[in-house]
Amino acid sequence: MYKAYETSFRNRNLSFKEKFWGISFSYVLMIFILASIGIVMLYSAANGSWKPWAGPQLMRFGLGFSVMMFMAFMDVKFFLRFAYLFYFGVLGLLILVELGGHVGMGAQRWINLGFMKLQPSELMKIALVLALARYFNSRTLQSIETIKGIIIPLLMVMIPVGLVLIQPDLGTALMLLFTAGAMFFVVGVQLWKFAIVVLGGLVSLPVVWHFLHNYQKNRVLTFLDPERDPLGAGYHIIQSKIALGSGGIFGKGFLNGTQSHLNFLPEKHTDFIFTMLSEEFGLIGAVFVILINFLIIAYSFVFALRSSSYFGKLVAIGLTTSYFLYVIINIAMVLGLLPVVGVPLPLISYGGTVIISVMTGFGIILAVNTNRNINIGKD
Repeated sequence: MYKAYETSFRNRNLSFKEKFWGISFSYVLMIFILASIGIVMLYSAANGSWKPWAGPQLMRFGLGFSVMMFMAFMDVKFFLRFAYLFYFGVLGLLILVELGGHVGMGAQRWINLGFMKLQPSELMKIALVLALARYFNSRTLQSIETIKGIIIPLLMVMIPVGLVLIQPDLGTALMLLFTAGAMFFVVGVQLWKFAIVVLGGLVSLPVVWHFLHNYQKNRVLTFLDPERDPLGAGYHIIQSKIALGSGGIFGKGFLNGTQSHLNFLPEKHTDFIFTMLSEEFGLIGAVFVILINFLIIAYSFVFALRSSSYFGKLVAIGLTTSYFLYVIINIAMVLGLLPVVGVPLPLISYGGTVIISVMTGFGIILAVNTNRNINIGKD
């Protein structure tokens, strides 16, 4: 009798009240803290003004928070049902970008909506995770272990990656690849297949190098030797290291960063905002931001492991991996440990589509946790 009751519970939809009390408010609080730090830093980046970054960022976070909570109250079955539709819709937007997208800073990555510029490649980070999770949810381990069984998911990955590379956006393309790679690993794709892919990538490096844009080649060469062009390609990372070092342990104080406020530090409101934060609040401020991000990532992985739904596990793992890549790539980039690839620090760097996509991802992860005891089965 108990087993029958348990089976009935695991297959029903939760009420609004059950979903509300199932939300991890400590998780939401950490997101709020991180976003608040971002708004404060953007206020500082504009020399103590809400314009042009802090005010719009606050409004975008408000919109993103609404989207996150809306997603958090959705049934996971909804994401399963519309995963492919969302994927192909975003894929269509990527194609639309190639046909007539908005050009900015030498790249064609956006669709101009008037009130904001939509970057479909950011939405693809969510769409690809949902589509792969649905595909693997409907397959057995035996079918995934065959070559035939991974051809379709490989195509699902490589088509958007190719479209993003054309824009060009190497950072986002790599994030899509690594996120998909993590999901392939979790579902049981054999290691020797990963080894073949890595070996093929190494062999093809000369060909890839030939097709890279000049600015991309300069980024790689500058990463290897920043002093080769200190006033040109190496300027960003040199100034970033100076700002990081000048902050010391406790920092120079809010609004007192010399490298950023004297405009030595480029892109201080986007890619290099972590550097500005480190200069003003020192090592302590930088470690605090890293700690909050680490807790968000740890919570997200715990939510994934607690889910009784295979689809939910894969979605949460994929979205958490994507967020982890945002954080690790941006911080490693400004420290000079990786080439500058234009990956923002989520919730802290200025940006519209990034905030919406990241907050949507958080909402889906919250939904997976809220519905952790609901068995949605195969599609």
